[in-house]
Amino acid sequence: MPEHTQSLELLAPAKTAAIGREAILHGADAVYIGGPSFGARDKAGNAIADIADLVNFAHFFHAKIYVTLNTMLHEAELEAARKLAWDCYEAGVDALIVQDMGLLELDLPPLDLHASTQCDIRTPEKARFLADVGFSQLVLARELRIAEIAKVRASVPSDTVIEHFIHGALCVAYSGQCYISHAHTGRSANRGDCSQACRLPYTLQDAKGQIVAFEKHLLSLKDNNQSANLHALIDAGVRSFKIEGRYKDAAYVKNITGHYRQLLDTILNERPELHAASSGKTKLLFTPDPDKTFHRGATDYFSQGRKADIGAFDTPTFVGLELGTVMQVGDKWFEMEANEDLANSDGLNYLHNREVIGLQANVVERKGKVWRVYPNEPMHTLQGLRVGLAISRNRDHAWEQTLSKKSSERRIGVTATFNETTEGFLLTLQDEDGITAAASTDFAKQPAKNPAEAEGHVRDQLARFGNTDFELNSLSIAWTQPWFVPSSLANKLRREAVERLEAARIKTCTRLPRKPSAEPPALYPEESLSYLANVNNSAAQAFYTKHGVKLIAAAYEQHQQAGEVSLMITRHCIRYSLSLCPKQAKGVLGVQGQVRAEPMTLANGSEKLRLEFDCRKCEMHVMGKIKKHVLKMPQAESVTFHPRS
Repeated sequence: MPEHTQSLELLAPAKTAAIGREAILHGADAVYIGGPSFGARDKAGNAIADIADLVNFAHFFHAKIYVTLNTMLHEAELEAARKLAWDCYEAGVDALIVQDMGLLELDLPPLDLHASTQCDIRTPEKARFLADVGFSQLVLARELRIAEIAKVRASVPSDTVIEHFIHGALCVAYSGQCYISHAHTGRSANRGDCSQACRLPYTLQDAKGQIVAFEKHLLSLKDNNQSANLHALIDAGVRSFKIEGRYKDAAYVKNITGHYRQLLDTILNERPELHAASSGKTKLLFTPDPDKTFHRGATDYFSQGRKADIGAFDTPTFVGLELGTVMQVGDKWFEMEANEDLANSDGLNYLHNREVIGLQANVVERKGKVWRVYPNEPMHTLQGLRVGLAISRNRDHAWEQTLSKKSSERRIGVTATFNETTEGFLLTLQDEDGITAAASTDFAKQPAKNPAEAEGHVRDQLARFGNTDFELNSLSIAWTQPWFVPSSLANKLRREAVERLEAARIKTCTRLPRKPSAEPPALYPEESLSYLANVNNSAAQAFYTKHGVKLIAAAYEQHQQAGEVSLMITRHCIRYSLSLCPKQAKGVLGVQGQVRAEPMTLANGSEKLRLEFDCRKCEMHVMGKIKKHVLKMPQAESVTFHPRS
């Protein structure tokens, strides 16, 4: 059985290299981070030099660094993307995360390739094709049920790693299948510049124009949380567990990475046939709590089947946890009962007329069983604040202060052997991965004046690993008699051995080579591609042509689909969430046959979007067309697409 099939990888996001270091210290086996460009998060780029430093830090723990090169590329960007791939290779990066198949037609370095979630991997056939063309790791669509994941796992070679999102924000559309941002603003989600139309409030109207829901965030989903499904995901074949959040701050990454590190470590203790994908033990200096950092509520989405309560319809913001109830309102303060202690600068909020009202607790005072809160905002501006109102906390100042400091340690276990030699002494270190390093010194040996204390003195000096990333598990001393060992000599041996072991660990952290493509070239599962394939350059066109596709449409961003098309394709169904699905009515006396999946309309001001429902596939399509002002925007060089003769 291949080694990696027994290895579990916790994959954490990093907006910056500094956050990437914290992710590793808090238990990540791998980190994904954006380079200077083409990273699908336009405001989360990093210099190659910073990534190179992060690689060295990660490789000490045998953790990996993946760079996101996962935007759809314009024709004029191909050469820059190719050069960036080589820059990443020279920086020591372990893999590139890719969306645009045009990259595979370029002169890339021998670097491992991962298929981005933007590739829309939902079927065994698509997964097998991507594995056959050279991808070693596949990031599956978030919408898949656990049984569907298992089918994908069974369809690909054993050396293909299945990666799945386990936490963070959910895009309502299948990743790579959302064009509403570009259609309305010219900002392409496929190029990392989403305007997040899914988080806006909409009024829902039925086919007769009657209002079904008013000013609700009907396309906004709760956040993903698979904490309860890790065992099932492992059994289904997932081996890389991905946390979303390359725009998130360090506190989020520390907290969520630490949370899943603890959960996975518990599983590893229960299942000795499995092991972590990197080295070292993580000691958290706080208790992780996913509810303390940004989320829109929690859902495990479709993992265990379709559910009606996956939407964050009331608000797309973070309201946090309910803290207590308002007991009294004054002219400059209000008092509340609270189930936890408050602190100055806490962020509080409440719901008023379907709107979340936020405030900052400037000063808080305990008054017996209640807390008096002096808000930073004038009381008269806090509309709807009244006795009996529920108050939530979305910024716990004390919690944030804890995470702003050192909050974790990660150390590699070592065993040490201290020997005498003909010329002096030798210290040998062996780490938990079996890597060894040694340091020796010439020294004219002298019998210890106090033999009973000599060994204890040596042990005390050699055990001082506290300012390193190593932790001493055991130390053996092999000598013919107790010798006098000066503290300076023992410390020098320890420092030199540690430095050599650090260098040896980085040197032995080898990268996987790029997986070769199958020969003859694998055939793509379909012979024609619509705009949904996101083919935006001649290299991508050549790729699909080589793999048997006869008809290739241009990407939506090339504006050859000016009429109404699916701007979003989503497994989330508003009808189902509002109990208006014909399948829900099946068998219900007096209701069966009365509910039909007729089109509906979403309205946001003058903006109207038509909803179509594909009940056979259990999918919803958000229909629309490109705005006139977007059509007039200057476009990148277009590519002429010809049918294959």
